[in-house]
Amino acid sequence: MKIPTICRYCGGVIRLVPARKIYGASTDRLGLAGENIYLCQNCNARVGCHKGTNRPLGNVANEVLRLKRRETHQVFDHFWQSSGMSRTQAYKWLAGQMRLSEKDAHIGGFEMDQCQQVIDLCEKELNKEAVA
Repeated sequence: MKIPTICRYCGGVIRLVPARKIYGASTDRLGLAGENIYLCQNCNARVGCHKGTNRPLGNVANEVLRLKRRETHQVFDHFWQSSGMSRTQAYKWLAGQMRLSEKDAHIGGFEMDQCQQVIDLCEKELNKEAVA
């Protein structure tokens, strides 16, 4: 993922800030001590970084999209864990289902419609398994 510098929502400047700036006293509990986040100085859109790096996990998201990605991850994680797949196998499956490269099949880079597509695909597959 490209390092964000300009917010795609408001055009504001994005800066790399310590996670503590956003999460305050909860930073340690969340396992984010020493981690950084890219944050829009105007509208609070943001994206976290891979553990121990300054590489963004995806693209900058506003609160609504962050909530949708969180929901999507919960459904996707339940899907692959209950289906006996590894996480890697599940992302390969997802890439095939969505006709994306494996490199592009990551929830952290998805928009609202793609998140809903993941949820629908996982629920459809889980329902097939329940009927079988």
